[in-house]
Amino acid sequence: MKNEQLLPVSGHAVGQDRDVTAWVLTALGATLAVGLELLEALAIVLAVGVTRSWRDAALGALGAVVVLAALAGIVGPVLLASLPLSLLRSVVGVALLLFGLEWLRKGVLRLAGRRSPSDSLREYLEEREALDALPPAEGPDWPARIVAGKGVLLEGLEVVLIVAALAGGAQGAAPALVGAGLAVLLVVAIGLVVHRPLARVPESHLKYAVGVMLTSFGVFFLGEGLGVDWPGGDAALLYVAAVMLLASQVNVHRLAQA
Repeated sequence: MKNEQLLPVSGHAVGQDRDVTAWVLTALGATLAVGLELLEALAIVLAVGVTRSWRDAALGALGAVVVLAALAGIVGPVLLASLPLSLLRSVVGVALLLFGLEWLRKGVLRLAGRRSPSDSLREYLEEREALDALPPAEGPDWPARIVAGKGVLLEGLEVVLIVAALAGGAQGAAPALVGAGLAVLLVVAIGLVVHRPLARVPESHLKYAVGVMLTSFGVFFLGEGLGVDWPGGDAALLYVAAVMLLASQVNVHRLAQA
């Protein structure tokens, strides 16, 4: 009799563990992806602020943030509320695969020495050099505002799409939004404290890890949209990610030895 009472509780506990695993992985993926994109945007904004004007850098970045907020308000509800669940998961899976495979491809090439390492400090210095060549502005510095706004807009657009895609998973929008919010706080803190991108952040390895995670999410969500019953439920993300990691490492080794 006691054993019969324990079975439902045990099954419920396993289900909770799977939910927690998926929630944490989604939040971690959002934190890394958003953080790395924002670090690149930060490099451009800081270069504008140091070289031209902090006021113009802030105005340009703020304008881009307003545009991105409006876009997020449109994309989120349309993506999450207007599509049937199976179609939504398929769309989310394809979107994450497109992002993830591109990040993973670049990460494999960087680790294999076939592509230059990702370096936001180098981008920061290059932007400063380009801005130094511009003539000084007598009134509002529109070139500086445009450079800062464009940098935030381009990087932020990818952030909006990645967060919207991750929010379409079975765990809902909460883990994606929590991860994105944490990334924003960390990058803003970096900008306020160091006034330049971190030189020792292993960006190439982190972007490779994000590529593995986003590709794994893409395969998982697309499979769910197509009716695949993953063994282990949401915990399947772990062994899908392990397969992606193993396959990509084989490619890294092959390219490095070629």
